Amino acid sequence: MQDRAYRDIILWFFLALFLASAFMLGSLLWPFLSVIVMGAVVTSLFKPVYKFFNREMSSDFSSLLTCTLIFIILFLPTVIFVGILSKEAFSLYQMGKSAAISDQFRSIFENSTVLEKANHLLANFDLTISADHLNQAISETGKVVGLFLYQQASSIASNALKFFVYFFFMLLIIYYLFIDGDRLMAFIIDLSPLPNEQDEKLIQKFKDMAGAVIVGNGVGGLIQGSAGGIVFWMFGFKSAFMWGVIMSLLAFIPIIGVGIVFIPTAAFLILKGRIAAGVFFIVFYIILTVGVDNLLKPRLVGKQVKMHTLLVFFSIIGGLKMFGIIGIIYGPLVITAFLTLTEIYYASYRKLVETAKDDK
Repeated sequence: MQDRAYRDIILWFFLALFLASAFMLGSLLWPFLSVIVMGAVVTSLFKPVYKFFNREMSSDFSSLLTCTLIFIILFLPTVIFVGILSKEAFSLYQMGKSAAISDQFRSIFENSTVLEKANHLLANFDLTISADHLNQAISETGKVVGLFLYQQASSIASNALKFFVYFFFMLLIIYYLFIDGDRLMAFIIDLSPLPNEQDEKLIQKFKDMAGAVIVGNGVGGLIQGSAGGIVFWMFGFKSAFMWGVIMSLLAFIPIIGVGIVFIPTAAFLILKGRIAAGVFFIVFYIILTVGVDNLLKPRLVGKQVKMHTLLVFFSIIGGLKMFGIIGIIYGPLVITAFLTLTEIYYASYRKLVETAKDDK
């Protein structure tokens, strides 16, 4: 009996030390959590490239070559992208601030009977809309959107050294994950008290969701944003590059999508008398959305990831609110963890909990 009590004391003492050390390790790594997560995600995406190089080369050289490729694909375009976005976003902010946007809409509303018809309908609810109110709202929207994007781009540009250091850290993490990632994963699975098949299921779900968000939504968003930006440029809209960026980000969000830009633009063109152009924008938006969301994304992602559209919507919106732009990835991963653990609970632990309740 004394031996058992002694063993229990040793066990609890060890667990206390282990949890304390785990907490300290978490505190040390917490400032780099986003870099570590992004490194793991990018590693998962480029693992096939690493394996291709590793057929003929050593692990070290294959990892170095893959990291060089990642640098060229991700870092250099980001630097160019930030410079152009910063310039165009500031231009939009200046237009909103100088009332250049509202002047364009004022001339439209003055020469259109749409506002008069709208007020006739709203009179039944004791409401009226004036051209000045609409102009002010549109101008403020342009100013707010432009200022937000300009601040984000300027933040990256002003912290160029910090951005470069963090990117270097990410490449360092990726380099060693390519070489030792499988051993690290095996260690985590062995350390976990859960059965191996449950750990593997959880890890696989994370990989699938990360691939769905970055490959499926990323490629889809890039196509929709690029196509939208080109169409805006063809029709003579200013800041076409910036609007393409906005549409690329909106493409990640289901339900809303790029329609929140295309539909108002089509209405603007119709009010301006360019009816054919407005109809073209609507048709182009429908073809682009159906083609990417219903044809391209399912082929890229496959059927591994199944999540309700409303859950995806709230996970991305909540992720953006909590984590910033990186929340586009973090939000769906959090939901994935919860849903996977729920599946494991129903499959393996629900009966145990019910049995424990019955015993009481």
